[in-house]
Amino acid sequence: RSMPRWSVRDRDVFVCENANLLAIAADQLGASCAPSICTDGMPSASERTLLRQLAEQGARLRYHGDFDWPGIRIANYVMRSFGACAWRFDAAHYQSHGGRPLRGTPVEATWDTSLMAAMLAGGHALDEEAVSSLLLGDLDL
Repeated sequence: RSMPRWSVRDRDVFVCENANLLAIAADQLGASCAPSICTDGMPSASERTLLRQLAEQGARLRYHGDFDWPGIRIANYVMRSFGACAWRFDAAHYQSHGGRPLRGTPVEATWDTSLMAAMLAGGHALDEEAVSSLLLGDLDL
C-alpha cells in the first residue's frame, strides 16, 4: 500500500506510445536499454500511477509518440499530466521523415507550436517504428 521507492532522481526515463518500439529496443539492446515505459496508446490507470510516481521521485520523463493526431493528443496529456518533455518529437524530426497519409482532426502540440503546421504541410503521419533506429541511439546505455 506504500508507494515504492524508485532510484530515478535526475535520471532519464524514456516513455513511448507504441509497444513495437519497446520490443525493438528489448531485442536489439537487451540489458543495455535505458529505463523505458510504453503506454501503448493513452496511459491506463496503472501506467498513470507509475508515471506519476516516477515524476514525483525526480525522474526526467522523455516522451515520444506517433506523429499523427491521436499521438499528439496522447503526448499533450502525458506532458501536461506528468511534466514529460519531448524526446525527438518536434517539427524538425517530423520533417526529416515520410510516412503514411495523415487523417483526422488536427491537434495543436502544446510543446511545439510549429508541429501542427508542419504536419498539415507534410500531409503524412509517422509511426514510431519508422524512426526506431534514431530513438534506439538514445536508449543505448
